[in-house]
Amino acid sequence: MHDVIVIGGGTSGMMAAVTAAENGSQVLILDKNRKLGKKLKLTGGTRCNVTNNRPAKEVIKHIPGNGKFLYSAFSAFDNYDIIDFFTSRGVELKEEDHGRMFPTTDKSQTILDVFLREIQRLNIEVRKQTPVQSLWLDDGHYQGVILEDGEKIASKTLIIASGGKAYPRTGTTGDGYRFAKQLGHTITDLFPTEAPVTSDEPFIKDKTLQGITLPDISLSVIDQNGKTVIRHDMDMIFTHFGVSGPAVLRCSMFVNTTLKKEGGKYVRMCLDIVPDRSANELTQDLLARQKDNKKALANVLKAWMPERYATFLCDQAAIDSQLPFNQLTPKQIDQIVQLMKKFTFKVTGTWPIEKGFVTGGGVHLKEIEPHSMQSKFHDNVFFCGEVLDINGYTGGYNITAAFVTGHTAGENAAWKSME
Repeated sequence: MHDVIVIGGGTSGMMAAVTAAENGSQVLILDKNRKLGKKLKLTGGTRCNVTNNRPAKEVIKHIPGNGKFLYSAFSAFDNYDIIDFFTSRGVELKEEDHGRMFPTTDKSQTILDVFLREIQRLNIEVRKQTPVQSLWLDDGHYQGVILEDGEKIASKTLIIASGGKAYPRTGTTGDGYRFAKQLGHTITDLFPTEAPVTSDEPFIKDKTLQGITLPDISLSVIDQNGKTVIRHDMDMIFTHFGVSGPAVLRCSMFVNTTLKKEGGKYVRMCLDIVPDRSANELTQDLLARQKDNKKALANVLKAWMPERYATFLCDQAAIDSQLPFNQLTPKQIDQIVQLMKKFTFKVTGTWPIEKGFVTGGGVHLKEIEPHSMQSKFHDNVFFCGEVLDINGYTGGYNITAAFVTGHTAGENAAWKSME
């Protein structure tokens, strides 16, 4: 009889196991992979962006998928506690742009090694390549788990930390949803987040803009009523299938949710390549540059954008890109400015969930106690990490949610096992 079984030896599962063991529990980790922390190794471009150094409220704002649910857990263990967790164990961290925190080694293995050492120090039992087939219930009450080979393992409490459905090659094939359903839980609609966006626009199919990167732009998702659903000011890139880059990845969740809400085949995105200037300011700037300027229009526009994109905008406005700049009419200048500030295009969705890095949707949070991650249906079962209906932006926010929910589940599962 184990005190705590943790299904899943990933980011949240290892944090849950270590926390439970630190609180005096005998812990068993069951993982289907050959090694623990498979997805952790890939985070932050294999450098492991362990958390974000912004104030806790700001961190929660950057978790658009039900981040407010985390307020209770954050009151006991937040992003600054995550930083202390690693620094107190000998890991030097550094802050990069936008508050992102990385190990100074720039290696995710540094972070994984912390957990592996703690697992050894705390005598946590680990069984790898050990898939769980189902939960062992007796008259509806949790008793333990049943492995694929039929072996039953009993425990006082259970933590389900088996991840979502994104990046299945790391072992996240949605097992946790099956276990949650066995316990009577609801699974909200699953969808990819932080995923590149697809489009069938002719300029995408023709690869007219493929490879063009636009820095410091503003990208918005627009609903069928013309209202802005979300806006992000970052970089983007045109690809052979649509658009990608930081601004696109952050908008991707809202592309999927807006498509589902409206039931259409596409939604619109709006691109502003000069978000720090108003349309009027741009117009006045262009007019001021016109006098005796015989340069080709596309050449003048290079001050704000790559020449290939300038040529594309000229084509969209039906204006010759080689027209001498001083020959442009005020109407043509207005057309160019409008395209610089409000170029709209249709998008059809995102890459499938299997190719996304983060899963949107999951175990319904109304069925989970926010202060403990405890199931409201089974008081000896806890959930943490991506199996929950929580998702954030890139930049250390998803991993923060995983660590915080993992710590909370581990601590409360340990306490429950001692009752």
